[in-house]
Amino acid sequence: GRYKIMGSAGNVMGYATDFICEAGTTIIGRKGNISKPIYIDEKFWIVDTAFGFYPKYENEIDKRLVYYLCLGIDFKSMNRGTTIPSLVKSELQVITIKYPKSLPEQQRIVTILDKAFAAIAKAKTNAEQNLKNAKELFDVHLHKYYTNKERGWEEKKLKEVAEYFTGLTYSPKDVSDEGIIVLRSSNIQNDELDFKDIVRVKLTVKEKIIVKEGDILMCSRNGSARLVGKTATIKKLNEEMTFGTFMMIVRSKYNPYLSWYFKSTDFRNQIKVGENTMINQITRYMLDDVIISFPPIEIQDHVVKELNVLAKKIKKLEAICTQKINDLEELKKSLLQKAFSGELT
Repeated sequence: GRYKIMGSAGNVMGYATDFICEAGTTIIGRKGNISKPIYIDEKFWIVDTAFGFYPKYENEIDKRLVYYLCLGIDFKSMNRGTTIPSLVKSELQVITIKYPKSLPEQQRIVTILDKAFAAIAKAKTNAEQNLKNAKELFDVHLHKYYTNKERGWEEKKLKEVAEYFTGLTYSPKDVSDEGIIVLRSSNIQNDELDFKDIVRVKLTVKEKIIVKEGDILMCSRNGSARLVGKTATIKKLNEEMTFGTFMMIVRSKYNPYLSWYFKSTDFRNQIKVGENTMINQITRYMLDDVIISFPPIEIQDHVVKELNVLAKKIKKLEAICTQKINDLEELKKSLLQKAFSGELT
């Protein structure tokens, strides 16, 4: 036909690993990290943990079109690794693809997609920047309050105003369908408690580590450094609960004021070690020397109310930005689908 021709990927695209690739090669990670396709417009050396895609016959298929064809393939669903994600060349070669038979038609589509994807990338960058700006704006407000040195504000160490405890140690044999809930890192989602994934244990738990309403639950250790330090305030308990050994509870009459501080960059800066920005764990000793600026209690209430209002506005803005980013990704998928079904005009 004038527009579409079908064939296997093995018939129209060459594969390369572990040698110099021509300019215009599309690559994907094939082992360890099955990445999204990337178009390289200059010669480069490819390693054996990636696949390179290049037209077998340059006079039949546009190099840039190969990139867009690859964008339309869900490579991650083809993972055959049990412990390390990996792709198998023989399975890639039998993928059925559709593309325009005419080279000028291919080039026309590439021109349209290049222009559209450039506009989408710009819009996505703007949305991501707006999202970043929203988070930074909130952090500026946190910094303003928690480092304030105006008259009436006092600098205090955390150990002077709060107590904190490490959680319960238990073994797999203690886990039961009955017993007390043990709060873990997975029970903190978006700064709030989440009970979709709960663990119960049949153990006698000391009163000190039974959580109370108003306590701040903090992840103190985790395999992912990004999750260390995330917090949630304990609210509306329907039953007795404790918390795991990789967690901490912060207990203080100032918890409403402290809860926002723990979400600030200032907090993370005070507990990081040297130049290391990734915090692997938070210990009681690290918390002891954390310094916070405290206003009189009536001003604390005002600060908390103001931050609560601002947080709602920021979350709304973040939701709008996130939705925009998701919509742009869906638009890319839609354009690719139209491009290879003869609907792109």
